[in-house]
Amino acid sequence: MTAFTSLLLRDMRLATRVGGGALMGALFYFVVVSMIPFAIGPDLNLLARIGPAVLWIGALLASLLALDRLFASDHDDGSLDLLTMGALPLELTVAAKAIAHWLTTALPLIVITPVLGLMLNVDMNAMGYVALTLLAGTPALTFIGLIGAALSVTLRRGGLLMAILVLPLTVPVLIFGVAAANAAIVGPAPFGPPFTILCALSLASFVLGPFAAAAALRQGQE
Repeated sequence: MTAFTSLLLRDMRLATRVGGGALMGALFYFVVVSMIPFAIGPDLNLLARIGPAVLWIGALLASLLALDRLFASDHDDGSLDLLTMGALPLELTVAAKAIAHWLTTALPLIVITPVLGLMLNVDMNAMGYVALTLLAGTPALTFIGLIGAALSVTLRRGGLLMAILVLPLTVPVLIFGVAAANAAIVGPAPFGPPFTILCALSLASFVLGPFAAAAALRQGQE
């Protein structure tokens, strides 16, 4: 676990340094959400209705923004080969990198979500539920994106291919995330069932994602 923690801290430091991508995701999230009121106009009721969906789509795109560099930088400087041949199992290695990405990219999005919700006229009481759905669902986005990043690491223009591969797989997470947020805000559907499915999707991706990503990395290096 010492090697796991060291790798986790290393990736967090790389992500938070200048040009690391963590701040870029938060800025992208802010820009996407802030553009919506200008496009929709001053219809506050409409903004309040579509607010959870806008926040979820913005968080989805922002969380995937830096995933194409999750393995690419290690592949470019040769450290990916060392990580593959290290004593730490490759599944734990990719899991550490995914957790570091979530902590430095997705977690800041959840923190600033209540502030951005004010721009969409979302009630402050409801913003707690929206942030809760993002907290439960963004791990699924990260670990699904982990697989796409591993598949595209050795390919030219891999970022475009990763988006094509990953975005369709994130549709169930988006559907149940928005459904849970809307159920908490407007009803009449209960909040529990879609939120439970959202948590299940995150847990399943947390278990399966590292194994699939590790297999893709091994296949790409052969």
